[in-house]
Amino acid sequence: MWVAALQILYHAFAIFARRHSYFKCHPLRRALQIYRSVKYNRDTIKMLAMATMLVNHIANVFMPAGAPLTNLCLYIGYFTAVTMCYFLVEGYGYTHSKTQYAGRLFGFAVLAQLPYQLVFPEHGMAGMLQFNMLFTLLLCFLVLAAQEKIYSGFLRVFCIVLLIFASIFCDWALLAPVFTLLFAWAKNSRLRKHVAFGVAAVLYGGMAWLSSMRTLGAVGALPDTLGCAMPILVSGFFILYLYNGQRAAQHRGFYKWFFYAFYPGHLLVLGLLRVALLG
Repeated sequence: MWVAALQILYHAFAIFARRHSYFKCHPLRRALQIYRSVKYNRDTIKMLAMATMLVNHIANVFMPAGAPLTNLCLYIGYFTAVTMCYFLVEGYGYTHSKTQYAGRLFGFAVLAQLPYQLVFPEHGMAGMLQFNMLFTLLLCFLVLAAQEKIYSGFLRVFCIVLLIFASIFCDWALLAPVFTLLFAWAKNSRLRKHVAFGVAAVLYGGMAWLSSMRTLGAVGALPDTLGCAMPILVSGFFILYLYNGQRAAQHRGFYKWFFYAFYPGHLLVLGLLRVALLG
């Protein structure tokens, strides 16, 4: 897989650098040492995900559609959804109360819906209301609950499929629940996590290619395909190689509530600005 290839290249270069005196004092050797020592906690990576989401939403609302810079900003934001799905699966296993976890997702999803409609009034299938990403994450949470709590194989599959199709009315329809299932399947296996991120990138990139090739052709659709797939691979790189597996050492309560409050809060600000500036 892609991450394994990066790891092989990294170790090959590290061996080469150790054997050649040129690299002993070279900045590249120092960069390798820094890479080995730099690790980020869960809350730092979530903060990065919030920032990339904000960039995506600003581009969606205020930047000219189809412009190269606009597309770049949209692509950057695709880091967020897959990252949050990964941490949802991780959080599901760690949480002390799954009922309270689901309640927080539902409460802030309801709080965010009106701001979401202000920012994205045109989103939705066939003119129907589209629900925001917190509703999507709630459905993903319920997928995990169904997988854990329903013992009948047929009933479990039926409920999971029903929840996946319910996401059609939400942001990141279908994909987010599938990402969640991939990470639940991966569990603590590093190899499976590589596979999960690789499959997620292929799925989203493939969907982008199929959508774009109708108007741009097979070759012309490749930039959009890469733009959709690469942020998922970057998310995988951060989580598999730069994540220390821990929460922030300090201010955990702040981070916990900040991530919930940021979503409706930034949507409200963007929505009011949109109404004021664009009408």
